[in-house]
Amino acid sequence: MSTVSAVAAPRTLADAVPGGLVRSIVLVLAGAGFVGLSAQVVVPLPFTPVPLTLQTFAVLLTVAALGSVRGFASMAVYMLAGLAGVPWFSDGSSGFAAASFGYIAGFLLAAFVVGRLAEQKGADRKVAPALGLMVLGNLAIYAIGVPWLMVVTGAGLPAALGMGVVPFLIGDALKIVAATALLPTTWALLNRR
Repeated sequence: MSTVSAVAAPRTLADAVPGGLVRSIVLVLAGAGFVGLSAQVVVPLPFTPVPLTLQTFAVLLTVAALGSVRGFASMAVYMLAGLAGVPWFSDGSSGFAAASFGYIAGFLLAAFVVGRLAEQKGADRKVAPALGLMVLGNLAIYAIGVPWLMVVTGAGLPAALGMGVVPFLIGDALKIVAATALLPTTWALLNRR
């Protein structure tokens, strides 16, 4: 009698990395670090308190690769460390008083949504679904970021959209295209191996 063991296909890119709990911890911390580093690429805009950064690119790519649980944990580590004083929010800031903190809180929602769709639906494996996944993740970030911006600045919805969404649409589109290109390409390379 012989036994044949089947190897389960990875649900996320992180599952393709060998290891167990230690792997997951390292990936969670690396994801938080990647987002922290990307937050240091800052282009201040004179007409809004929210700077242009590479954070959303790093967040969307990280949470799609990690899945919902590890992705959420990674964004929680990023946020909680920044609240505790680690200066790795945009331009070396920390704390929750900044106008852009709502977007950071939105990373948690994006992590859950993007991570869940990537792991359950495989939405990160083909270009069209990956594009939809990235757009949905970006909308999740805006869904928390814009109301926080309204509270911090006292602006109404039209003004908050003018400060916190409209100036970022072209940059976000470019970041979404880059993340969309990277995910299916990485899966294709992994599948060839």
